[in-house]
Amino acid sequence: MANDTFRAFRAPVLLFASLLCASCGGRQLSGGDGLPGGQFSGGNGARGTPKVLLFGIDGVRPDVLAEVATPNIDALAAAGWYTDRARTTNPSVSGPSWSSMLTGVWPDKHGVTNNAFTGRDYATYPSFLTRVEAARPELATFAALDWVPLAELDRVSLAELEDDPGPVLPDAIDVREVVNGYDLGWAEADGEIAARAARHLAEADPDAMFVYFGNPDETSHRHASIGAEYRDAIALSDSHVGMVVDAMRARPTYADEDWLVLISTDHGRRADGGHGGDSPEEMIIFILASGPATVDWPDAATSPATAADPTATPSSFIVDVAVTALAHLGIEIEPRWGLDGVPLGESMPGRRDSLPGAATGSSSAN
Repeated sequence: MANDTFRAFRAPVLLFASLLCASCGGRQLSGGDGLPGGQFSGGNGARGTPKVLLFGIDGVRPDVLAEVATPNIDALAAAGWYTDRARTTNPSVSGPSWSSMLTGVWPDKHGVTNNAFTGRDYATYPSFLTRVEAARPELATFAALDWVPLAELDRVSLAELEDDPGPVLPDAIDVREVVNGYDLGWAEADGEIAARAARHLAEADPDAMFVYFGNPDETSHRHASIGAEYRDAIALSDSHVGMVVDAMRARPTYADEDWLVLISTDHGRRADGGHGGDSPEEMIIFILASGPATVDWPDAATSPATAADPTATPSSFIVDVAVTALAHLGIEIEPRWGLDGVPLGESMPGRRDSLPGAATGSSSAN
């Protein structure tokens, strides 16, 4: 594993039914023609070296996303697979939700049910990047984020210092780029994260990447709404996605690489900007996958779980994201790991609608 480069700077609502609409796989999310270049190299032939780029955009409601001009995300969706009715964790707050996306298990396993990350068991259920390091240490891992608790947690006892594996994105990851969004400002911090991820793609040879943007969630909390400011923050995140994807495509080895781009969010939100409960507005999320590997995936818009009945049991869940990333990288999913997710291209209709083992609750932050 390479040296860690951990850096921290200290410095109106749609109806309920719209949240349960059928998925729009292979279609644009918003109006307009989208950007050119959404298609990836590869096609149906040999696809080259598998690589994963996962974007996590905090607190984005799928119905609002569909109303915002997001040409970069639209182009990726048009070239791949998209669902706007996947399910997140209960409670619908960032600590448990990001833990489930990154580990592939529900809160009853990883133990996190709040934003203090108490009860965490990342030793048993590590992030997909940590599993990559353990299973294929020759692969290069990278994480860039501006919500610091994902990469740095306060320990309150000597026992924690000795026995706790640390945050969900620990220093076992080859390169971590961490900016403090509260100190720098969230729009500025997201821009810095995008710039660092783009630079890393230009200068290094990463195999598995996670890039987090926190501005939409924090903006909605600050304005207590899902109005213009929140929508502007989503549009800004789209531009940051475009910056990083452009850097990926500009790699001199890109034609010989098989990139799977994943984009998702941790939770939705209410009209007042809060979240943490189990309403559809808070629980329904989107998942996007784009790249040549998705060519043969069943269209999310016509999957048996969603086509006949838009209120049917979701066939995709937040826990599927990490498992999809591992499978794309060719890492065998061992039964002893106890993962709850399945690769998105293999998502099974009629999967359970309940979320096991997590305490309910509400929160208005993160």
